[in-house]
Amino acid sequence: MNTLDKVSAFFQKKYFILGVWIVLAIFSASKQYAKNSYNNYLIFKNVYYHSLSQENLYAEYPDLYHDSNHYGPVFSLVIAPFAILPLWFGLSFWNIANAVVLFFAIWSLPIREGQKAMITWLVTNELFTSFVNFQFNPIIAATIIFAFSFIKKEKDIWAAFVIAIGTFVKLYSVAGLAFFFFSKHKLRLIAAGIAWSVLLFFVPMILTQPQFIVLSYQDWFSAIISKNSLNASLDSAQDISVMGLVRRGVGDANIPSLAFVVPGILLFLVPYLKFKEFAQEKFRQLILCSTLIFVVIFSSSSESSTYIIAFTGVSIWFALQRRPFSITVVSLFLFAFILTSLSPTIFPQVWREFVERYSLKALPCVIIWIYILYQLVSSKSGELKSELNS
Repeated sequence: MNTLDKVSAFFQKKYFILGVWIVLAIFSASKQYAKNSYNNYLIFKNVYYHSLSQENLYAEYPDLYHDSNHYGPVFSLVIAPFAILPLWFGLSFWNIANAVVLFFAIWSLPIREGQKAMITWLVTNELFTSFVNFQFNPIIAATIIFAFSFIKKEKDIWAAFVIAIGTFVKLYSVAGLAFFFFSKHKLRLIAAGIAWSVLLFFVPMILTQPQFIVLSYQDWFSAIISKNSLNASLDSAQDISVMGLVRRGVGDANIPSLAFVVPGILLFLVPYLKFKEFAQEKFRQLILCSTLIFVVIFSSSSESSTYIIAFTGVSIWFALQRRPFSITVVSLFLFAFILTSLSPTIFPQVWREFVERYSLKALPCVIIWIYILYQLVSSKSGELKSELNS
């Protein structure tokens, strides 16, 4: 083995990559701590304390932080171990937890280790964007990936768990149901999903009174409805989506989201008409990529740090492609890597503002999602195996 091969092998080592992610998690937390810039974490932390004191989880508390919480009551338990830590430790371990969960989700995929290493390196910059914002989105991406992997491994009870707990925190994880038809134990998956959902509905009552939690679920629903209406504006940090591209492109915030979401759902479902392909691993892997991208590009709540979910889908898609990569595949991925992943970090300020103003971070992901649908729909039986990297 020559020197280049040794270096390549070293950079593909599983725990070396995880170590890099953990270092980045601590570095970003320390950087933001020094700048006194951790507003999102303060929102998350106080979900726990507001639950204990039975204060509205979705009200604004301008003396504590800006904006408001939009995660479900179950999040009070998820954040609890971090909230009780001293601030710097809480910030650091929160980022580490997000890194570790996403890392092991990617490494749970039924693909070669070299492909897993490629994916983890490709999403690193996007993950760093999530770190500096102390977002929960890496774990949300992980719940969707774990749902896919657990169903593949016939661990449907655990697949139901990750879908349920993710959904009870942030609705994006319900997308894990996209893999329902790949399950060999559908009744077990349904039963486990119901059982976990009942348990998760009641489990936050460990911290506080049952009446408060029931009221909190009602408040959560109202907060989500209200947030969606606020997101559809021409100057918010959200709506980095298909809808945002059009609304901001034409300068009309009144264009309804349903005009895009309904056709988007129908397009997403078209590959499911090819039910004879469900047994093909490559077909199912492309469905995973489509799902990770879809939940972001058709959400008016999507913001820059949400794209760790979509870009993970893009990176998995790229790693699956047959070598040597075609010009089309390379061009699409580079477009996504530059505009979606790098724009928030290395672009000059004026360019970053332009990208955000017109929701352009969504554009490469939208195009790649359409290309994935094309791959799924246009291939004949057995062709995906030769088209994608085996």
